Amino acid sequence: MLPETLAQARALFDDLTPLRSDCGLTCGGACCRPMEGENTGMLLFPGEEAYYADLPGYRMERTAQGTLLTCSGRCERADRPLSCRLFPLLPLLRADGVKVATDLRAKAVCPLARQGKDALLPEFVSAVRQAGQLLAEDEAQRPFLEQLTRGQDELKALRAQFGRNRHV
Repeated sequence: MLPETLAQARALFDDLTPLRSDCGLTCGGACCRPMEGENTGMLLFPGEEAYYADLPGYRMERTAQGTLLTCSGRCERADRPLSCRLFPLLPLLRADGVKVATDLRAKAVCPLARQGKDALLPEFVSAVRQAGQLLAEDEAQRPFLEQLTRGQDELKALRAQFGRNRHV
Protein backbone atom coordinates (compact mmCIF):
# COMPACT_ATOMS: atom_id res chain seq x y z
CA MET A 1 0.00 0.00 0.00
CA LEU A 2 1.26 3.45 -0.90
CA PRO A 3 1.43 6.36 1.53
CA GLU A 4 -1.61 8.62 1.03
CA THR A 5 0.24 11.66 -0.34
CA LEU A 6 2.16 9.52 -2.80
CA ALA A 7 -1.03 7.77 -3.93
CA GLN A 8 -2.68 11.17 -4.48
CA ALA A 9 0.29 12.42 -6.52
CA ARG A 10 0.34 9.28 -8.66
CA ALA A 11 -3.44 9.47 -9.22
CA LEU A 12 -3.05 12.88 -10.88
CA PHE A 13 -1.50 11.04 -13.83
CA ASP A 14 -3.85 8.06 -14.11
CA ASP A 15 -5.34 9.47 -17.31
CA LEU A 16 -2.87 12.24 -18.10
CA THR A 17 0.29 12.11 -20.19
CA PRO A 18 2.59 14.77 -21.70
CA LEU A 19 0.72 14.75 -25.04
CA ARG A 20 -2.84 14.06 -26.12
CA SER A 21 -1.52 11.04 -28.02
CA ASP A 22 0.86 8.30 -26.93
CA CYS A 23 4.15 10.17 -26.60
CA GLY A 24 5.99 6.83 -26.94
CA LEU A 25 5.07 6.83 -30.63
CA THR A 26 7.32 9.88 -31.07
CA CYS A 27 10.47 8.08 -29.97
CA GLY A 28 9.60 4.40 -30.02
CA GLY A 29 9.20 4.36 -26.25
CA ALA A 30 12.84 5.29 -25.63
CA CYS A 31 12.18 6.06 -21.97
CA CYS A 32 10.91 2.51 -21.43
CA ARG A 33 13.83 0.75 -23.09
CA PRO A 34 16.71 -0.32 -20.88
CA MET A 35 19.99 1.01 -22.26
CA GLU A 36 22.56 -1.71 -22.96
CA GLY A 37 25.42 -1.55 -20.50
CA GLU A 38 23.82 1.30 -18.53
CA ASN A 39 22.29 1.21 -15.07
CA THR A 40 19.08 2.92 -16.13
CA GLY A 41 15.72 3.06 -14.44
CA MET A 42 13.57 5.38 -12.41
CA LEU A 43 14.18 6.57 -8.88
CA LEU A 44 11.37 5.61 -6.56
CA PHE A 45 9.79 8.16 -4.28
CA PRO A 46 9.84 7.23 -0.58
CA GLY A 47 7.23 4.56 0.09
CA GLU A 48 7.05 3.19 -3.45
CA GLU A 49 9.48 0.34 -2.74
CA ALA A 50 6.82 -1.73 -0.96
CA TYR A 51 4.50 -1.44 -3.97
CA TYR A 52 7.06 -3.08 -6.28
CA ALA A 53 8.47 -5.65 -3.83
CA ASP A 54 6.17 -8.45 -5.00
CA LEU A 55 5.38 -7.35 -8.55
CA PRO A 56 7.01 -9.58 -11.17
CA GLY A 57 9.18 -7.96 -13.85
CA TYR A 58 10.74 -5.29 -11.65
CA ARG A 59 14.13 -5.07 -10.01
CA MET A 60 15.15 -2.60 -7.32
CA GLU A 61 18.67 -1.50 -6.51
CA ARG A 62 19.88 0.85 -3.80
CA THR A 63 21.98 3.69 -5.19
CA ALA A 64 23.45 6.86 -3.70
CA GLN A 65 20.41 8.75 -5.02
CA GLY A 66 17.83 6.29 -3.68
CA THR A 67 16.11 3.15 -4.90
CA LEU A 68 16.39 2.63 -8.64
CA LEU A 69 13.58 0.62 -10.24
CA THR A 70 14.24 -1.14 -13.51
CA CYS A 71 11.75 -3.06 -15.56
CA SER A 72 11.61 -5.06 -18.76
CA GLY A 73 10.41 -2.05 -20.72
CA ARG A 74 6.75 -2.99 -20.49
CA CYS A 75 4.40 -2.48 -17.58
CA GLU A 76 0.80 -2.02 -16.73
CA ARG A 77 0.01 1.68 -16.91
CA ALA A 78 -1.42 1.63 -13.37
CA ASP A 79 1.89 0.25 -12.07
CA ARG A 80 4.11 3.07 -13.34
CA PRO A 81 6.16 4.71 -10.58
CA LEU A 82 5.70 8.41 -9.97
CA SER A 83 8.99 9.23 -11.72
CA CYS A 84 7.63 7.65 -14.92
CA ARG A 85 4.36 9.51 -14.57
CA LEU A 86 6.18 12.87 -14.24
CA PHE A 87 8.67 12.19 -17.04
CA PRO A 88 10.15 14.27 -18.68
CA LEU A 89 9.46 16.91 -16.03
CA LEU A 90 10.42 17.41 -12.39
CA PRO A 91 8.83 19.41 -9.60
CA LEU A 92 11.59 21.49 -8.01
CA LEU A 93 11.59 23.24 -4.65
CA ARG A 94 12.46 26.91 -4.85
CA ALA A 95 12.32 29.72 -2.31
CA ASP A 96 9.05 30.96 -3.84
CA GLY A 97 7.41 27.53 -4.07
CA VAL A 98 7.26 24.49 -6.32
CA LYS A 99 8.41 25.08 -9.89
CA VAL A 100 8.25 22.70 -12.84
CA ALA A 101 11.28 22.14 -15.06
CA THR A 102 12.35 19.77 -17.76
CA ASP A 103 14.38 17.01 -16.16
CA LEU A 104 17.88 17.54 -17.58
CA ARG A 105 18.54 13.79 -17.31
CA ALA A 106 15.68 13.21 -19.77
CA LYS A 107 17.23 15.24 -22.57
CA ALA A 108 19.47 12.34 -23.63
CA VAL A 109 16.45 10.09 -24.15
CA CYS A 110 13.30 12.10 -24.75
CA PRO A 111 12.61 14.32 -27.77
CA LEU A 112 9.93 16.10 -25.74
CA ALA A 113 12.51 17.04 -23.10
CA ARG A 114 14.66 18.62 -25.79
CA GLN A 115 11.68 20.75 -26.85
CA GLY A 116 10.94 21.90 -23.32
CA LYS A 117 7.83 21.99 -21.20
CA ASP A 118 6.06 24.42 -23.53
CA ALA A 119 5.70 21.51 -25.99
CA LEU A 120 3.70 19.53 -23.43
CA LEU A 121 0.06 19.72 -22.47
CA PRO A 122 -0.52 22.57 -20.02
CA GLU A 123 -2.70 20.20 -17.94
CA PHE A 124 0.26 17.83 -17.62
CA VAL A 125 2.61 20.61 -16.52
CA SER A 126 0.00 21.78 -14.03
CA ALA A 127 -0.40 18.25 -12.65
CA VAL A 128 3.38 18.00 -12.14
CA ARG A 129 3.24 21.26 -10.15
CA GLN A 130 0.27 20.00 -8.14
CA ALA A 131 2.06 16.71 -7.40
CA GLY A 132 5.12 18.66 -6.29
CA GLN A 133 3.01 20.81 -3.98
CA LEU A 134 1.42 17.74 -2.40
CA LEU A 135 4.80 16.06 -1.92
CA ALA A 136 6.45 19.22 -0.58
CA GLU A 137 3.94 19.26 2.30
CA ASP A 138 4.76 15.66 3.25
CA GLU A 139 7.68 15.28 5.66
CA ALA A 140 8.64 11.90 4.15
CA GLN A 141 8.59 13.22 0.56
CA ARG A 142 10.05 16.71 0.92
CA PRO A 143 13.66 15.58 1.49
CA PHE A 144 13.47 13.53 -1.71
CA LEU A 145 12.21 16.58 -3.63
CA GLU A 146 15.07 18.59 -2.13
CA GLN A 147 17.49 15.92 -3.35
CA LEU A 148 15.99 15.97 -6.86
CA THR A 149 16.26 19.77 -6.88
CA ARG A 150 19.94 19.65 -5.86
CA GLY A 151 20.65 17.06 -8.57
CA GLN A 152 18.95 19.19 -11.22
CA ASP A 153 20.86 22.28 -10.07
CA GLU A 154 24.17 20.38 -10.21
CA LEU A 155 23.46 19.16 -13.74
CA LYS A 156 22.49 22.67 -14.81
CA ALA A 157 25.75 24.07 -13.39
CA LEU A 158 27.79 21.39 -15.18
CA ARG A 159 26.01 22.08 -18.47
CA ALA A 160 26.70 25.79 -18.07
CA GLN A 161 30.34 25.20 -17.18
CA PHE A 162 31.17 22.78 -19.96
CA GLY A 163 28.64 23.91 -22.56
CA ARG A 164 30.56 27.10 -23.22
CA ASN A 165 33.81 25.26 -23.83
CA ARG A 166 32.47 22.81 -26.36
CA HIS A 167 34.49 22.39 -29.54
CA VAL A 168 32.53 21.06 -32.48
